[in-house]
Amino acid sequence: MENTAPPESRHALDLNALRSADISFWALWDGSQLAGFGALKHLDDELAEIKSMRTAAPYLRKGVATKILRHLIQEAKARGYSRLSLETGSMDYFEPARRLYLSFGFKESLPFGSYVEDPNSVFMTIYLDKESA
Repeated sequence: MENTAPPESRHALDLNALRSADISFWALWDGSQLAGFGALKHLDDELAEIKSMRTAAPYLRKGVATKILRHLIQEAKARGYSRLSLETGSMDYFEPARRLYLSFGFKESLPFGSYVEDPNSVFMTIYLDKESA
């Protein structure tokens, strides 16, 4: 992530932060190969954040991100959240991620949680239908 955004605009969690009690983490494996992973961060009783969603290079454009995102949304619904938000980069590098989120119904939104306006960030939110969990 170092080359994709200036230091003040990097919001990815390190390994210690991913071990926090408010983070749930899932990995998708192809045998012994890590294909991708994603995490949910509990912000409050109504809102969770998608954190650290990544696909390993050999698995790009093979449906891994779609599977992970679908799982994160279903898990957020099952946990009773009414809203799921995320922060991603505004640069061209992040365009495939933004397209994926839009395809699932996420819409651009204002900053949430402790985020502030940043020209290097795009904030997105989806409102969840709890009945379809």
